[in-house]
Order: sequence, then structure tokens, then C-alpha cells
Amino acid sequence: MAEKLGELLVRDKLISPDQLKKAIEQQKMTGGRLGTQLTKLGYIGEEELLSFLSKQYGVPAIDLKEFDIEPEVIKAVPREVALKHLVIPVNRAGSTLVVATSDPSNIFALDDIKFITNYNIEPVVASEDSIREALNKYYGDSGSTGGAVDVAVGDVMKEFSDEGYEVVGEGEDDIAEAAKGAEEAPVIKLVNLVLTEAIKRNVSDIHVECYEKEFRIRLRLDGELFEFMKPPLRIKNAVISRLKIMAELDIAERRLPQDGRIKIRAAGKEMDFRVSVLPCVYGEKVVMRLLDKSNLQLDMTKLGFEEEQLKQFKDGIYQPYGMVLVTGPTGSGKTTTLYSALSELNKATTNIITAEDPVEYNIEGLNQVQMQEEIGLNFATALRSFLRQDPNVILVGEIRDFETAEIAIKAALTGQLVLSTLHTNDAPSSITRLINMGIEPFLVSSSLNLIQAQRLVRKVCQNCREPENVPIETLVELGIPKDEAEQVSPQKGKGCSVCGNTGYKGRIAVYEILPITEEVRNCIISGMSDLEIKRLAMSRGMKTLRQSALYKMAQGVTSVDEVVAVTMADEA
Repeated sequence: MAEKLGELLVRDKLISPDQLKKAIEQQKMTGGRLGTQLTKLGYIGEEELLSFLSKQYGVPAIDLKEFDIEPEVIKAVPREVALKHLVIPVNRAGSTLVVATSDPSNIFALDDIKFITNYNIEPVVASEDSIREALNKYYGDSGSTGGAVDVAVGDVMKEFSDEGYEVVGEGEDDIAEAAKGAEEAPVIKLVNLVLTEAIKRNVSDIHVECYEKEFRIRLRLDGELFEFMKPPLRIKNAVISRLKIMAELDIAERRLPQDGRIKIRAAGKEMDFRVSVLPCVYGEKVVMRLLDKSNLQLDMTKLGFEEEQLKQFKDGIYQPYGMVLVTGPTGSGKTTTLYSALSELNKATTNIITAEDPVEYNIEGLNQVQMQEEIGLNFATALRSFLRQDPNVILVGEIRDFETAEIAIKAALTGQLVLSTLHTNDAPSSITRLINMGIEPFLVSSSLNLIQAQRLVRKVCQNCREPENVPIETLVELGIPKDEAEQVSPQKGKGCSVCGNTGYKGRIAVYEILPITEEVRNCIISGMSDLEIKRLAMSRGMKTLRQSALYKMAQGVTSVDEVVAVTMADEA
């Protein structure tokens, strides 16, 4: 698209081939549209470019500053769509919506807007800067910060001078240049903008990524990654160095992974960022996990447990000794569940010690120990020391090897309650995992109180939820009995400004809880398989992850798509 516009301008002798070449090179470095690069470089005036586009594509050119757009017209195009395509609705007449764009040749954008709004789209052309100003004016105060942020990003980008920046190697000069750039106002503003916006949006992670021809920043919200911005490629080292300085890491070390922490106060909150830096082919990737203590849900009744499941879990953690395992992949809410359990047990009469890697939240009343592998302080070493600290409850961040598993089980058998995690797909497979680590089956059976598997599903946005037409046959295939399926009314989110046009807002956990009864203990000792134990537990009333998710779907909490995406069909 961009080259086609450039060729047309060259053909009409409005710019020279050399100017086009330079503008394209600038565009590759900084992103943005070719027309904007041409005007910034002074090769063509803004009015001249608008006049050309108007004649070329047969659409009127307008000055948005002269328009006072009605609120009902603005509502016709969701904020996220307007920002994505850099357009703004101007007027509406019957079934026709007039939309201002800086690129009337982008028929894909116009078709997308037509599909989303159900209006016939009539484009008009306006400058990119005037569209950004209008987006800020009309969408910036709409209850979300997206429009204002989009313009703020543009403003920060304008502050980057081409002088002193060029893509160079990884030598000492480059490190010095990156360190210098990290202290420049535009870089500081950009990093602060990203961190502040992440806090405002309640995202869980920030990804800063370098590629051969691209530098991008993504945010993870409710478990889903989305692209937030693409800063100029030439400032990648300065931005990453700024983050490493804030996390007190070595900016000269680019060959090895590094871990650190940033603590800031922004958007009215004090926030911790757990920083991980990983060397990749085209530069370092930085991932920051947001640790917001104010958002930490320690009330077990609000995590997603069903009534019977909550009773079973509490029965497991209120035993005077034994082991409770919480299993699931990374990001499934295991830490939150364990902290809520510790909060429940946290009393003046109880000595609680934790071994964590890393310590994610500092909680008063807990004796929390940060693992440091480089000096020999690992889970096994910490556990040995814990047993000499007169503990009642021990939390082991993760059972990773035989040594840790062996000491944890001995602790569970000698009078302590041990809480820990494993990475397994469901509750019964945790038994096999421990046995495969080298633990004798009779020790596994006698030490375990309860195993719980969990996942997080996205919740349907309550502001835009609507019934979803799902065939009865599909519900039956998912695992709902036919007579119940006929009574179920699945819900989905249509998409609105509250949920960022995704249809989902927030997440909730679904659980599979396996109490270790005498019957299950006998199965473990006799060497029964995961599947056999699972079938036995289900016959005794255990709800699988899929069944728990279907229950949430039937209540209208989550959607059919989420159930399919997050849980596997039951094997029994």
C-alpha cells in the first residue's frame, strides 16, 4: 500500500524517487504511514498530500478541527477499532457512516468497520495528526485510557531525534550509547507510559521484544496477549537498558539471562514488577510480571470454588499434617490459591514458613524465604533448615526433583502440613509424577491429603453479555447430559468499551479436587494407573476440570469457547 502511494506521488512529480527511498527507509526504522513520513521530512506539505489523496481516490478532504462530532456518531465505531485502523467517524445519515481516514486506499480497514458497525462506509480523507487529536478528544475520556494513550505514544515518538541514533553492533560503543539513550527524556517517558498504562489496565505481563526489522511491546490481559505499541527499532537498546537500570541489572551483560525487580508508584498504586531478561537472536527480550498485592484475592470463597469443592479443600488444609498439592500449568492461579490457603491458616498460634522462587507477595505473619540457586539455597536445602525451625505449616514453591519430594514427604509424615505445586495436567497424574521421581508408592499414599488441579477461564463481560446459539448436540459432545443441555442457555460477550471489545472481563478458576481417601490410598499402593484412579474418583463424585468449566458455562460465567480452549475432554 505504502509503496503504491509513493509511486503515485513520484509519477505526478510531487516527490522525487530519492525522496521516496529516504522516506521508506525512515518508515522501516520508525514505523507509521508513508504519507506521515513524507510530511515530517518536509518533502510534501500536509495540505498538498491531502489534496492529492482526495483527487486520486475521489473522496473529499476535510479539516477535523472544523467538525463537532455528535456522541452518538462516535459510539458507532468502537474505540479499539478506531485506534486499530486510525480512523474516526464524522457523520451518520441513515445507513451510511462517514469515516475520516488518512489512507483511503486501505479497503481492508473500511471493510472491517463496515462488518463491525453494519453501516455502509463513506470515507473522507484527513491528516494523521488531526485524526490522532480527534481520537484523543472524543475517545480519551470515554472511561478507558486507550485514545489518550494512543496520542501520548505519538507525542513521545515525536520527541525522538534522528540525531545520534543508528543501528550498530553489540560492542562497547553500543552499550555506552544505550546507557546514554536510557537516560534521555523521551526514552524515560516511553517506559513510564508503558508501565503506567499496564497498571491502569490491570494487565498481568508486559513483553518487550526485538526482531530483525521490528521492535514491539505486548501486554497480557485476562490471559491473552495483544500488541500495545511498536516503538522505533533504533531505540530498542535504550529502552531495554532503561528497564535494566530500573531493575538494577547489568546493562553490559547481553549474553546471559538476568532477573530483577522494579518497584514503582503509579496510577495511585505501589506496584512490583518481576523482570526477566532473555538474550535472543536480534536482542534481549524483557518480560515483566506485575505483582499487585491490592489485587491479590485471599478470600477462598471468591476464587471460583463450588460449595462442595471448597469444603474438600478446607478439609485438606486443616489436617494437622500431610501434603496438599496444587497442580496446573504456569499462569493457572496456583500461587493465588496457595496464598489464600496460607491466609486462612495464618494465626498467631501457627508457625508458617515458605520457600519460594521467587517470593511474589510479601504477607505479614509468614516467614518467607527467597531461593538463591547460585549460592546453594534451593528448595531441598531450605526444607532441611525449615525442619529445625519448629514449623506447623511449610509451603514449598514447587516440587521439581526427588530430593525436594523426599524431604517434603518426610516432613508431611512427621507432623507438618506441607503445601506445594506440581506441573501436571490433572489431579490423578500427580501421583504418577511423584512415583516417577523415585518416591515409593506407600510413602505417596500415606503422605497425601488432597490433590487439586486448576485452570483459569475468562469471564463473559457482564456489560455486553448476550445469549449464544449453541446446538444441543454440541453441548452434549462437550459432556453435558442431554436433558440438562436442553435447559442450558450459553452466554457470550458481544464486545464493548468496558471489555476492550473482547467480550471478556476478568478470570475465574475451575477446579478438579481429588481427596486421598482410604480407597484411593489402596489404589496407589496396588499400582493402579492415572486413568483408573480418575475413573474411581469420578464414580465417587469428583468433578473434572471440564465438568467444572461446563458448570461455570451453564451459570453464564464463561463461554463455550473458553471451556473448549482451556479444558480437555474427559477420558472416562
